Amino acid sequence: QVQLVESGGGSVQAGGSLRLSCAASGYTYSSYCMGWFRQAPGKEREGVAAIDSDGSTSYADSVKGRFGISRDAKDNTLSLQMSSLKPEDTGVYYCAATRGYCNAAYLFDRDWYDHWGQGTQVTVSS
Repeated sequence: QVQLVESGGGSVQAGGSLRLSCAASGYTYSSYCMGWFRQAPGKEREGVAAIDSDGSTSYADSVKGRFGISRDAKDNTLSLQMSSLKPEDTGVYYCAATRGYCNAAYLFDRDWYDHWGQGTQVTVSS
């Protein structure tokens, strides 16, 4: 049974930084495409960043240059380093995983991912 558990959310002022972590268990970690999504109140869940088994990364335009996704195969951990945070970054952040290599066409398609964490709240105040 695949399990994803996020941590590291919190409240921060605009311009600040946060680091989110996702502890993964129950599968062969290195063979999964993994990503971070977020959902603001009243809005659809949207993809933020994704990372393939080979370490290649992709980012939504809204976070390019400010967020960094990484994975540690030894610890089975996925991370999202967020800097220069803006109020519009506020939302619940979810870790997601799907077996196999990332597919560029579906990187930020939430229906493509099979496994989800419970989410962690990020609040950025102006």
